[in-house]
Amino acid sequence: MNIVCCDLEGVFTPEIWINVAERTGIPELRITTRDEPDYDKLMKYRINILKKKGLKLKDITDVISTLNPLPGAKEFLLWMRRLTQVIIVSDTFIQFGMPLMEKLDFPTLLCHSLVINDDGAITGYNLRTTDPKRKTVSALKSLNYRVIAMGDSYNDTSMLLEADAGILFRPPENVIRDFPQFRVTTEYNQLKDIISEELNNNNL
Repeated sequence: MNIVCCDLEGVFTPEIWINVAERTGIPELRITTRDEPDYDKLMKYRINILKKKGLKLKDITDVISTLNPLPGAKEFLLWMRRLTQVIIVSDTFIQFGMPLMEKLDFPTLLCHSLVINDDGAITGYNLRTTDPKRKTVSALKSLNYRVIAMGDSYNDTSMLLEADAGILFRPPENVIRDFPQFRVTTEYNQLKDIISEELNNNNL
Protein backbone atom coordinates (compact mmCIF):
# COMPACT_ATOMS: atom_id res chain seq x y z
CA MET A 1 0.00 0.00 0.00
CA ASN A 2 1.04 3.56 -0.67
CA ILE A 3 0.92 6.54 1.65
CA VAL A 4 2.02 10.12 1.02
CA CYS A 5 3.73 12.24 3.70
CA CYS A 6 3.73 15.98 3.00
CA ASP A 7 5.18 19.05 4.59
CA LEU A 8 2.68 21.85 5.29
CA GLU A 9 4.17 25.34 4.94
CA GLY A 10 5.45 26.07 1.47
CA VAL A 11 3.59 23.04 0.09
CA PHE A 12 -0.03 23.74 1.03
CA THR A 13 0.06 27.00 2.97
CA PRO A 14 2.17 30.17 3.13
CA GLU A 15 5.09 30.25 5.55
CA ILE A 16 3.64 31.29 8.91
CA TRP A 17 6.74 32.98 10.33
CA ILE A 18 7.42 34.98 7.18
CA ASN A 19 3.89 36.36 7.34
CA VAL A 20 4.25 37.11 11.06
CA ALA A 21 7.47 38.99 10.26
CA GLU A 22 5.74 41.04 7.58
CA ARG A 23 2.64 41.85 9.65
CA THR A 24 4.57 42.75 12.80
CA GLY A 25 7.46 44.54 11.09
CA ILE A 26 10.04 42.25 12.73
CA PRO A 27 12.31 41.09 9.88
CA GLU A 28 14.30 38.79 12.18
CA LEU A 29 11.33 36.42 12.20
CA ARG A 30 11.64 35.82 8.45
CA ILE A 31 14.24 33.11 9.02
CA THR A 32 12.78 29.64 8.39
CA THR A 33 14.04 26.09 7.95
CA ARG A 34 14.90 27.08 4.40
CA ASP A 35 17.68 29.15 5.96
CA GLU A 36 18.48 27.40 9.26
CA PRO A 37 18.44 23.58 9.23
CA ASP A 38 18.83 23.25 13.03
CA TYR A 39 15.20 23.43 14.15
CA ASP A 40 15.95 23.58 17.88
CA LYS A 41 18.32 26.52 17.32
CA LEU A 42 15.74 28.23 15.11
CA MET A 43 12.88 27.91 17.63
CA LYS A 44 14.97 29.18 20.55
CA TYR A 45 15.91 32.16 18.38
CA ARG A 46 12.24 32.84 17.57
CA ILE A 47 11.04 32.54 21.15
CA ASN A 48 13.76 34.93 22.30
CA ILE A 49 12.62 37.52 19.74
CA LEU A 50 8.97 37.10 20.75
CA LYS A 51 9.93 37.70 24.38
CA LYS A 52 11.96 40.81 23.54
CA LYS A 53 9.16 42.25 21.40
CA GLY A 54 6.35 41.30 23.77
CA LEU A 55 4.49 39.21 21.20
CA LYS A 56 2.12 36.53 22.46
CA LEU A 57 0.37 33.53 20.95
CA LYS A 58 -2.66 35.60 19.97
CA ASP A 59 -0.49 37.97 17.94
CA ILE A 60 0.62 35.01 15.84
CA THR A 61 -2.76 33.27 15.59
CA ASP A 62 -4.31 36.58 14.50
CA VAL A 63 -1.91 36.50 11.54
CA ILE A 64 -2.61 32.81 10.86
CA SER A 65 -6.35 33.52 10.74
CA THR A 66 -5.75 35.71 7.68
CA LEU A 67 -3.81 33.03 5.77
CA ASN A 68 -5.36 30.80 3.14
CA PRO A 69 -4.07 27.71 1.33
CA LEU A 70 -1.77 28.40 -1.60
CA PRO A 71 -3.59 28.67 -4.94
CA GLY A 72 -4.41 25.16 -6.11
CA ALA A 73 -3.27 23.51 -2.87
CA LYS A 74 -6.66 22.48 -1.54
CA GLU A 75 -7.69 20.98 -4.86
CA PHE A 76 -4.40 19.11 -5.16
CA LEU A 77 -4.71 17.72 -1.64
CA LEU A 78 -8.26 16.55 -2.34
CA TRP A 79 -7.04 14.88 -5.55
CA MET A 80 -4.38 12.96 -3.59
CA ARG A 81 -6.77 11.94 -0.82
CA ARG A 82 -9.08 10.40 -3.41
CA LEU A 83 -6.21 8.23 -4.68
CA THR A 84 -4.36 7.22 -1.53
CA GLN A 85 -3.80 7.94 2.16
CA VAL A 86 -2.14 11.28 2.97
CA ILE A 87 -0.54 12.55 6.19
CA ILE A 88 0.76 16.07 6.71
CA VAL A 89 3.96 15.86 8.76
CA SER A 90 5.01 19.30 9.91
CA ASP A 91 7.35 21.08 12.29
CA THR A 92 4.59 23.55 13.06
CA PHE A 93 2.60 23.46 16.30
CA ILE A 94 -0.94 22.31 16.93
CA GLN A 95 -1.91 25.84 18.03
CA PHE A 96 -0.80 27.14 14.62
CA GLY A 97 -1.82 24.22 12.47
CA MET A 98 -5.45 23.53 13.32
CA PRO A 99 -6.87 26.78 11.88
CA LEU A 100 -5.09 25.91 8.62
CA MET A 101 -6.34 22.30 8.72
CA GLU A 102 -9.90 23.61 8.79
CA LYS A 103 -9.24 25.47 5.54
CA LEU A 104 -7.83 22.25 4.01
CA ASP A 105 -10.86 20.12 5.06
CA PHE A 106 -9.09 18.56 8.06
CA PRO A 107 -6.41 16.20 6.71
CA THR A 108 -4.38 14.27 9.29
CA LEU A 109 -1.69 16.48 10.85
CA LEU A 110 1.30 15.28 12.87
CA CYS A 111 3.14 18.19 14.52
CA HIS A 112 4.46 19.62 17.80
CA SER A 113 2.91 21.71 20.60
CA LEU A 114 3.77 25.03 22.21
CA VAL A 115 4.16 25.82 25.91
CA ILE A 116 2.01 28.84 26.77
CA ASN A 117 2.06 30.65 30.12
CA ASP A 118 -0.92 32.21 31.90
CA ASP A 119 -0.32 35.51 30.13
CA GLY A 120 -0.57 33.90 26.70
CA ALA A 121 3.16 34.17 25.98
CA ILE A 122 5.04 31.39 24.21
CA THR A 123 7.68 30.18 26.65
CA GLY A 124 8.77 26.93 25.03
CA TYR A 125 7.75 24.00 22.90
CA ASN A 126 7.36 20.24 23.11
CA LEU A 127 8.68 18.25 20.17
CA ARG A 128 6.62 15.15 19.35
CA THR A 129 9.96 13.37 18.99
CA THR A 130 13.40 14.12 17.64
CA ASP A 131 13.69 13.95 13.85
CA PRO A 132 9.91 13.40 13.66
CA LYS A 133 9.53 13.48 9.89
CA ARG A 134 12.08 10.74 9.24
CA LYS A 135 10.73 8.64 12.12
CA THR A 136 7.18 8.96 10.80
CA VAL A 137 8.26 7.60 7.42
CA SER A 138 10.32 4.85 9.05
CA ALA A 139 7.35 3.79 11.20
CA LEU A 140 5.03 3.68 8.20
CA LYS A 141 7.54 1.59 6.25
CA SER A 142 7.70 -0.85 9.18
CA LEU A 143 3.94 -1.30 8.68
CA ASN A 144 4.59 -2.27 5.04
CA TYR A 145 3.55 1.04 3.51
CA ARG A 146 5.42 2.37 0.51
CA VAL A 147 6.01 6.03 1.34
CA ILE A 148 6.10 8.96 -1.07
CA ALA A 149 7.29 12.15 0.64
CA MET A 150 7.38 15.78 -0.42
CA GLY A 151 8.65 18.98 1.13
CA ASP A 152 10.53 22.19 0.41
CA SER A 153 13.11 22.78 3.16
CA TYR A 154 16.15 21.37 4.92
CA ASN A 155 13.99 19.96 7.70
CA ASP A 156 12.16 17.82 5.14
CA THR A 157 15.23 16.18 3.67
CA SER A 158 15.61 13.40 6.24
CA MET A 159 11.98 12.45 5.52
CA LEU A 160 12.64 12.47 1.78
CA LEU A 161 15.80 10.40 2.20
CA GLU A 162 13.95 7.81 4.30
CA ALA A 163 10.98 7.60 1.90
CA ASP A 164 10.74 5.25 -1.06
CA ALA A 165 10.35 8.33 -3.26
CA GLY A 166 11.25 11.91 -2.30
CA ILE A 167 10.10 15.07 -4.06
CA LEU A 168 11.13 18.70 -3.52
CA PHE A 169 8.33 21.19 -4.16
CA ARG A 170 9.28 24.83 -4.75
CA PRO A 171 12.52 24.56 -2.75
CA PRO A 172 15.13 27.34 -2.56
CA GLU A 173 18.25 26.96 -4.65
CA ASN A 174 20.44 26.08 -1.66
CA VAL A 175 18.30 23.02 -0.89
CA ILE A 176 18.31 21.94 -4.56
CA ARG A 177 22.08 22.32 -4.64
CA ASP A 178 22.65 20.35 -1.44
CA PHE A 179 20.22 17.53 -2.34
CA PRO A 180 20.49 16.93 -6.10
CA GLN A 181 19.15 13.36 -5.79
CA PHE A 182 15.53 14.53 -5.38
CA ARG A 183 13.11 15.31 -8.15
CA VAL A 184 12.15 19.00 -8.15
CA THR A 185 8.88 20.53 -9.26
CA THR A 186 7.16 23.88 -8.85
CA GLU A 187 3.57 23.25 -9.98
CA TYR A 188 0.74 21.10 -8.61
CA ASN A 189 -0.01 19.68 -12.06
CA GLN A 190 3.58 18.48 -12.25
CA LEU A 191 3.22 16.98 -8.79
CA LYS A 192 0.11 15.13 -9.96
CA ASP A 193 2.12 13.58 -12.78
CA ILE A 194 4.89 12.49 -10.40
CA ILE A 195 2.49 11.11 -7.78
CA SER A 196 0.50 9.26 -10.45
CA GLU A 197 3.71 7.78 -11.82
CA GLU A 198 4.85 6.61 -8.40
CA LEU A 199 1.45 5.10 -7.58
CA ASN A 200 1.27 3.33 -10.94
CA ASN A 201 4.81 2.00 -10.63
CA ASN A 202 3.96 0.42 -7.32
CA ASN A 203 0.87 -1.25 -8.81
CA LEU A 204 2.75 -2.92 -11.68
